[in-house]
Amino acid sequence: MRLAIFDLDNTLLAGDSDHLWGEYLCARGLVDVDAYRAKNDNFYADYLAGKLDVVAYQNFCQEVLGCTDKAQLDAWHAEFMRDFIEPIILAKGEALLAKHRAAGDLLMIITATNRFITGPIAQRLGVEHLIATECGMQEGQYTGALVDVPSFQAGKITRLNTWLAEHQATLADSYFYSDSHNDLPLLEQVPHPVAVDPDDTLRALAEQRGWTVLSLRD
Repeated sequence: MRLAIFDLDNTLLAGDSDHLWGEYLCARGLVDVDAYRAKNDNFYADYLAGKLDVVAYQNFCQEVLGCTDKAQLDAWHAEFMRDFIEPIILAKGEALLAKHRAAGDLLMIITATNRFITGPIAQRLGVEHLIATECGMQEGQYTGALVDVPSFQAGKITRLNTWLAEHQATLADSYFYSDSHNDLPLLEQVPHPVAVDPDDTLRALAEQRGWTVLSLRD
């Protein structure tokens, strides 16, 4: 079965769910707003520049998971979905997922954003297979600690290769859709790389290499 792999943030969503979770926490006054927003914005700027320390970022954003009851986190996430995620789900993104689904392709989201944030989003989009940065859990509660290889930059290839081996699958005739130059390692591995509303660096490389460039926002 052919794989149709999608990045999530700024690809299927018109925004970044990881950064927006921080904005949700600030909007609800659940963190020290000025300090948290400053760190959140700095990490996001590093991500856009391709120089994110992903481990430091995960230590930052998973800290709140480790000190909050999971039932409370789930209630917050429901509000987050309603107020921050639903408004940025791209109709053309859903149509593209439906097109691949109708063609019999296996849909996957692969994202650097952690599973707590992205699991319900993938479910909302009807995508069963999700590779996300993993959050430690113990006795049904989050530990606040990163586990496994973060699915960021080349880490996406590491995590995907593990998944392929477990499912006896290959990347033959596969697609990968992404907006970010951070995803160049995986874009270079698939037969059909697609730059979706790409950043300037990815757009230039995609045009140079003859990759498909499309917009899900126009």
